[in-house]
Amino acid sequence: MERRKFIERASLATALTAIYPFGSNVYGANSEHKFNHIYAPHFGMFRHTAGGDLIAQIDFMAEHGFRALEDNGMMGRSIEDQNKIAKALERRDMQMGVFVIDGGDNWKKSLTTGKQEFSDNFLATCKKAVEVAKRTGAKWMTVVPGFYERNLPIGIQTAHVIEVLKKASDIFEPHGLTMVLEPLSDTPELFLRYSDQTYSICKAVGSPACKILYDAYHMQRNEGDLMAKIDKCWTEIAYIQVGDNPGRKEPGTGEINYLNLFKHLYGKGYRGIIGMEHGLSEVGEVGEKKLIQAYKDSDKF
Repeated sequence: MERRKFIERASLATALTAIYPFGSNVYGANSEHKFNHIYAPHFGMFRHTAGGDLIAQIDFMAEHGFRALEDNGMMGRSIEDQNKIAKALERRDMQMGVFVIDGGDNWKKSLTTGKQEFSDNFLATCKKAVEVAKRTGAKWMTVVPGFYERNLPIGIQTAHVIEVLKKASDIFEPHGLTMVLEPLSDTPELFLRYSDQTYSICKAVGSPACKILYDAYHMQRNEGDLMAKIDKCWTEIAYIQVGDNPGRKEPGTGEINYLNLFKHLYGKGYRGIIGMEHGLSEVGEVGEKKLIQAYKDSDKF
């Protein structure tokens, strides 16, 4: 009898190992981890373990304690897929994080020029974004004002950007939506690069629909002194994203002390989404397991 019970238990353990290859402490059906913060992965981060199906990836995220999703390309998805994603998030009690407002002008000279064609295209895209947000339950949309116009003084460029953002705020504000301006480090040609610069623009726009997306990876590259800069810009920050530097991979792979940063944010009362805007340091299921563990380790405060 004892031998039969042992064999049955061993068989069950083998079956569970086949389903959850990294053990129940990470991948068990009843082992959902409780993070302090609301971390939001992107589609594709767990494709080797969860498979390519988007809904299966959402289920996987939820089963491992992630309470939100980001999808930069949401505006480019079909209405059918947007609805499917929204239903899956609702079923899993997950939030929809940011998607990018992109009418094709984000990575060239556009809003800084003051030209009507760019303003019109941006505002038309904002109106489309409202509909996407309604379908998906999103509350925040990323905005990138484009490149510098080197033939204009910086003050004139800034005024052009503020003017169009005020018009965009009028679109979003009645719906309780917020565009979050993201200073980036990808190229020096980008107009929006620093937290204080973004802060001053948000103050000038003066709307709850226009705030800062503070991405610690980009800000570490452009200015450093993360916690002090966050404190100075705090009243205008509505959304956080992360990635370690150098390399833009998961926490623990670079120079940023994410344990201290996450603790600092929590202590300031931040209970919003923290977007996992980075790659993985290793490929395959091993890399995905490492990613989950990195957030567990950085969230232990």
